[in-house]
Amino acid sequence: MRFSRTFSAFAATAATTLALAGCSSSPDSSAAGSSNAANTAETASGHYPLTIENCGKQITIDAPPQRAVSLNQGSTEILLSLGLADRMVGTATWTDPVRENLAADNERVPRLADNNPSFEVVLDTEPDFVTASFGGTLGPGGVADRQQFADLGVPTYLSPTDCDGKTAVSVNADGARTEPLQMETIYKEIRQLAEIFDVTARGEQYIAELQTRFAAASDEVDAAGVTVAYWFADTMTPYMAGCCGSSGIITESVGAQNIFAGTTDEWPQVSWESILEQDPTVLVLADLSRRSIDGDALESKIAFLESNPVTARLSAVQNKRYIVVNGADLNPSIRTVDGVEKTAAALDGWGLTN
Repeated sequence: MRFSRTFSAFAATAATTLALAGCSSSPDSSAAGSSNAANTAETASGHYPLTIENCGKQITIDAPPQRAVSLNQGSTEILLSLGLADRMVGTATWTDPVRENLAADNERVPRLADNNPSFEVVLDTEPDFVTASFGGTLGPGGVADRQQFADLGVPTYLSPTDCDGKTAVSVNADGARTEPLQMETIYKEIRQLAEIFDVTARGEQYIAELQTRFAAASDEVDAAGVTVAYWFADTMTPYMAGCCGSSGIITESVGAQNIFAGTTDEWPQVSWESILEQDPTVLVLADLSRRSIDGDALESKIAFLESNPVTARLSAVQNKRYIVVNGADLNPSIRTVDGVEKTAAALDGWGLTN
């Protein structure tokens, strides 16, 4: 049976990978965002086996991964930004085109699926490490439960943005956060992945670059008095951002106010009448690559807003104050900084900042 052969091939390759990893000899490089230094296996710095507490589980990494699979765009773009394309054997679950500066490296990594691949497809790549951004991808109802990979000796990593400050039942369920997401949690993910892959210098350099960009976009912007609504998808009962996810970081960074700051749900579904009642100054519109429901694409969002008798009365619609972002910009990831930059630039361009 093909399933049995997959397990046998995986076991043999895992053993070989561990043996080779112990003999690798090329030095680490701090050149974040470039995979040139990753063409050969890098020297383990002596801190293996490495044990990390991750989303309620202890994971142990015996050696720097050489055959990683990333199951969500957010985690994929972190690995690519750390220059690890040569140590990736698969990606999956894409919401948007890859960030432009990562496109060349991304082309070198096989795409297993645009959405969730099957467990068998992932195993066919003979991975020695699997990472994901969301518990719904790496968990019940997703590609596989983490324990299924653990039973095969494959360590897994789940982004702390999907578990820190969330209850177990709300992980990847657009459920409530117990505390607002912070950029520090995104930096924690970068730092831990860099440690796992033994490229800590690259991780710190990349975090510093993101911090510099974040500060440059937000430090001189004060949009006090400006109200914002973030529309992700669905025209009938729209998904609008609550207080405390990636949109919360964006809103706070520019000094504005989210009209749904009173709800801790990540993406509550609301009525257009409730939005009109609060009449936000601007609308942040996610332009999604997927086309699964009405209101995914930017064009369909704007067409709906300007033709529907309720939404056409919104001040933001009448003034065409639309801030366009990628869907990935509104997920907790390195793209959150992109969302800050786009929002700050638009508000400043409209003269809505002090």
